[in-house]
Amino acid sequence: MTVDTEQQTRLYGVCDYFDAESLLTADERRVLGRLRTFLDEKARPLLADYWERGEFPDELAQPLIGLDLMEPAELTGAPGAERTPARGIYQGFRIFELARTDASLATFYTAQAGLFRTAIRVGASAEQQAEWMPKVIDFSLKGVFSLTEPESGSDIAGGLSTTARREGDVWILDGAKRWIGGAATADVLAVFARDVADGQVKAFLVEREAPGVTLEKIHGKTALRMMQNAHITLEGVRVPESMRLHNVNSFRDVAAMLRAMRSDVAWIATGIAAGAFEAALRYVTERRQFGRTLGSFQLVQEKLARMLGNVTSALSLVVRLTEQQSKGIYRDQDSALAKMQTSLLMRETVALAREVVGGNGITLETDVARFHADAEAVYSYEGTHEINALIVGRALTGESAFTR
Repeated sequence: MTVDTEQQTRLYGVCDYFDAESLLTADERRVLGRLRTFLDEKARPLLADYWERGEFPDELAQPLIGLDLMEPAELTGAPGAERTPARGIYQGFRIFELARTDASLATFYTAQAGLFRTAIRVGASAEQQAEWMPKVIDFSLKGVFSLTEPESGSDIAGGLSTTARREGDVWILDGAKRWIGGAATADVLAVFARDVADGQVKAFLVEREAPGVTLEKIHGKTALRMMQNAHITLEGVRVPESMRLHNVNSFRDVAAMLRAMRSDVAWIATGIAAGAFEAALRYVTERRQFGRTLGSFQLVQEKLARMLGNVTSALSLVVRLTEQQSKGIYRDQDSALAKMQTSLLMRETVALAREVVGGNGITLETDVARFHADAEAVYSYEGTHEINALIVGRALTGESAFTR
């Protein structure tokens, strides 16, 4: 069997059945190609070593930022002129491209381009956006989304215990946040706290080095080892009213952010599945057993076909969701379904990849082990399988099955 030359030069040749290329403009493919080159030549050679050490490759951060991927001039217009935002489908494939190389790199970038940017886009007033958004886009204001707490993840809507107390034009925050990726290198933390006066959730940009803020690295992780997650303690932290996100006045406003962010995680899950599949495909076409390549055996080919089916199905889900959201249609059940299903498909795909690579599938050399381990973190964050299923079930039946 010969490999089509055009397929070899395409960004997503392994997904020909889906034909991802047709969704992107020539300029978008060019920007993504620039990212692909950086990831293949600069990032990939470093990943196994840094993953094993549990450290982030800081030397990649500034070059990655310098690629101008969030709102690239080729897609949005020259600086100073009237610019149009990059299309949602491009943004999705940017996440996909990062995740099919490494989940921690994707999480690092989307912490700014997805979570923090969404906090500003949805939660900030028009005046605040005018001041902060350009700095978010060029990374001169780096931030992280600080919602999850030590005792509250899935039940954060009712269980959020970090408090905010207003004294004149200053708010005083007390509490703790956990699993906050990238906090150690952020300028500000977007902290969500419950106003003791009215019981409603508010949001604040807290300087990372403000008095009363303590960050501790979470050790002992078996997934996303390169991503530096922090436990944050807030003790009497004083934040001016000007640094409160003025459009966040209840958890309903936070939920609007989560709809968009679940979409990003669905793209990450899809990218991880693609990365694991491609790593397994490379391996079985080179590894020989019983005098033949592994890829020539029937049972291996069956698993490869299932993996490609999973990647193709996941891409179909996230592309359709992105097209819908680009029209202004944001519904909890849609993003929840996409995150739930792509994570399931990802989990099966990384397991199948581990199977076909055999014993070498538990070593970092083949890349498969890294995808296999990192998938477990993505399976849980931005809503576990069960929580997202209940969101979908509520929309289907009109009945909430959440415990009270």
